[in-house]
Amino acid sequence: MMLKLRKNTLLIDQFKLKCSVGKGGIRKKIKEGDKITPKGIFNLGPLYYRSDKIKFVKSKLILKKIKKNMGWCDDPNSKLYNRPIKIPKNYKYSHEKLYRNDSKYDFVIPIKYNFSKPIKNKGSAIFLHLTDSYKPTDGCVALKFKDFLVMINLINKNSKIQIV
Repeated sequence: MMLKLRKNTLLIDQFKLKCSVGKGGIRKKIKEGDKITPKGIFNLGPLYYRSDKIKFVKSKLILKKIKKNMGWCDDPNSKLYNRPIKIPKNYKYSHEKLYRNDSKYDFVIPIKYNFSKPIKNKGSAIFLHLTDSYKPTDGCVALKFKDFLVMINLINKNSKIQIV
């Protein structure tokens, strides 16, 4: 299954889902923090979800419950750059917290950009996640909850996303 992203529309089979992308648009990603949604074809990671908010999840993706100490390292100085992490107390590296007070990461799927052998400063923490407003993201792809449910019912662990 291939997801195709063009501008602010995610196409899956016959479904067209409105979404938001990075403030810098879709193009070749230059560096960490450039707010660009990277152009290319990428594998997807597991579906992380907040089990305290979402009681039942049906998907062919690998499911991972988000715990309070979970995060994603976005610090190029860390050996764990662009990797999921457990956040210890006094963690000195920059990171995204997956367990948030808002609903943005109630569902989150990592887009495996710069993932296999991460290149420092090339970009990290590019996710499919939720939005309430379709405001531009910092480089991720964001969908409304109802559309995210449609997407996770259609895709599987072998699905890829094509961002053009």
